[in-house]
Amino acid sequence: MNRGVIALGASLLALPLAIAASAQQAPGLKPVSAFDSIADKGARSVALFEEMGKVLQHPRCVNCHPRTDRPNSGDQSVPHVTPVTRGPDGHGAPGLECSTCHGPTNVAFSNGKGSIPGHPDWHLAPKSMAWEGASLGAICQQLKDRTRNGGKTLAQIAEHNAHDGLVGWGWNPGPGRTPVPGTQAEFGALTRAWIANGALCPKS
Repeated sequence: MNRGVIALGASLLALPLAIAASAQQAPGLKPVSAFDSIADKGARSVALFEEMGKVLQHPRCVNCHPRTDRPNSGDQSVPHVTPVTRGPDGHGAPGLECSTCHGPTNVAFSNGKGSIPGHPDWHLAPKSMAWEGASLGAICQQLKDRTRNGGKTLAQIAEHNAHDGLVGWGWNPGPGRTPVPGTQAEFGALTRAWIANGALCPKS
């Protein structure tokens, strides 16, 4: 057997052990109605986005929005165990695409201590949407900037947050990983309310 394949297998087997120790139950998200008492519309918009930040700044999201060409993994956001790179389109380098290891669904390990994440379109976010190390305010500005967000309108961002399957993986990350807070439906509702109240961003 090729030594590279053996090394890759060993790395993947070690990964769940590293991430399982830190995995725990995620807290929930506040419903949109929890912000009704904020009289100032702008302040309400900022507060709604700060609640969205519990998802946006969670390792499940930030790991695939790295500032470098290498993704991070686990609840501690450590560099991806296998030294992969984003490649020309975010799907990995030729010969070692993301789909080499990441299939269409999560694959749990037989020892119950972890899993390999999976989704039919597993890939990294574009460099223009790098969130690693960014403040919540900076992430907000990125989301609104059509030159950096893939040309999406605010309405399309709301749709993306509420229904995109890869975004939804964050709530179903497989054994050994803490899911993002709340539900995707709640996240989508917060996004729509943020937009309806002016789509304002935190200052930091």
